[in-house]
Amino acid sequence: MNKMVLSFLLVLLSVASAQNVVNLYSARHYDSDLELYALFTKETGIEVNLIEGDADELIERIKSEGSNSPADVFITTDAGRLWRAEQAGILASVDSDILKAAIPENLRHPEGKWFGLSKRARVIVYNKDYVDASELSTYEDLASEKWKGRICIRSSSNIYNQSLLASIIEADGAAAAEAWAQGLVDNLARAPQGGDTDQITAVAVGECDLAVVNHYYYARMLADAGPEDDDDPVDENAKEVAEQVKLFFPNQADRGTHVNISGAAVIETAPHKDNALKLLEFLVSPEAQAIFADQNFEYPVVSGVASSEVIQTFGDFKADELNVAVLGENNPEAVRIMDRVGWR
Repeated sequence: MNKMVLSFLLVLLSVASAQNVVNLYSARHYDSDLELYALFTKETGIEVNLIEGDADELIERIKSEGSNSPADVFITTDAGRLWRAEQAGILASVDSDILKAAIPENLRHPEGKWFGLSKRARVIVYNKDYVDASELSTYEDLASEKWKGRICIRSSSNIYNQSLLASIIEADGAAAAEAWAQGLVDNLARAPQGGDTDQITAVAVGECDLAVVNHYYYARMLADAGPEDDDDPVDENAKEVAEQVKLFFPNQADRGTHVNISGAAVIETAPHKDNALKLLEFLVSPEAQAIFADQNFEYPVVSGVASSEVIQTFGDFKADELNVAVLGENNPEAVRIMDRVGWR
């Protein structure tokens, strides 16, 4: 084989190799996700090049890279952050029969700009020595005088709280949502601080009687295992702490408990769009959904996939079926309300 032919073949091999990748920008930081990507590569031969970071920083990075961005897929937590990416103009509309069949309509963008991969319920945890479950009912009730000085919650900068308020805006109207937010702030046992795990711990030690948290923080503490968030780790006494509190699903008599998502989107300028779509479709496969459920204690978006054993002990609940796209649309108003009522 002469040198010219060999050089040509090496170029072809290099091009083929470059196309057999997908470049993923992810704001999720879980070991379970690494297992998912390894499994995807094993099944498809497509290598996943992973770049991790803060969601807002990744969005800005993709914007600044422009048409030269190597990003194919963006993954993050919370529909509010997906909305920010959409507003930045970096997301492509995707038409996939597999994704539409697997993911309920309210958990994906109406125009296919992002898709929910897992569900998170924002629940109430309470100290069983100071609160009876019969006293609990709705998110709205947390503004009641009976909870004065008894509630813990994260800061207003937390996207999970912004999305919760966005859902209340949609359900009750902006004026009522602002009155609720003011009542909640007036009922705080302490200034907002720490992550959801810190709120659970504060309830367990009696610093407050109840708190609003995402369900999986409580689940992984009960399991005394599981992946850790960089800013919200599980400590060595997690199970003992979690056993001091119980979980309650709000609004079961009306619209249901607020549910958010982790989700993924294909980037408008993606150099490997076909591979990007294959990754999204893989992530809603039963085997991938089982990993979300078993290892990170999230609820699967695909029906027929079982939740983890710990989650199953929580029992069934009625979920708010609001299209989570609304959480992003109402985010600016939610932030303005939080500022006006002094939610720090």
